[in-house]
Amino acid sequence: MPGNSLVIGIGGYARGDDAAGLEVVRLLRGTLPPSIDLTESAGDPMQLVTAWSGAHLAVVIDAVSSGAAPGTLHRGLRPRPWPIWQRSSHALGLGDAIALGTALGRLPEELLVFGIEGGDFGLNAAITPPVRAAIRETAEAVRRSVG
Repeated sequence: MPGNSLVIGIGGYARGDDAAGLEVVRLLRGTLPPSIDLTESAGDPMQLVTAWSGAHLAVVIDAVSSGAAPGTLHRGLRPRPWPIWQRSSHALGLGDAIALGTALGRLPEELLVFGIEGGDFGLNAAITPPVRAAIRETAEAVRRSVG
């Protein structure tokens, strides 16, 4: 629906810190106004473009790997396909979804991206303590951004 706001957490539980975006959304459940939709995504670019099409505000949270210290929080407004989102445990990354949304004219009015620097993306790894702390910090930042 046009004019809506949503928060999208991207990730997967099979690869440790890759679950950061999903965990942020789970922490936010029941704490935001009912007018803000919460969505979990495996990161498929077309699904992301479909989810945020027509939205006033879309907040997207994903794990990233840029070489910064695990738990580092990256934040950007209307990002371009940044290299840190191109290197993803997903087949295609958030940068691809942004490029696709741009090409199709289907970006939200405002796109706010949070990237949580991961440390361990190993198969069946647990979320690391620095990323767990960043998940809580990001959830609070998202509450402030949409509240």
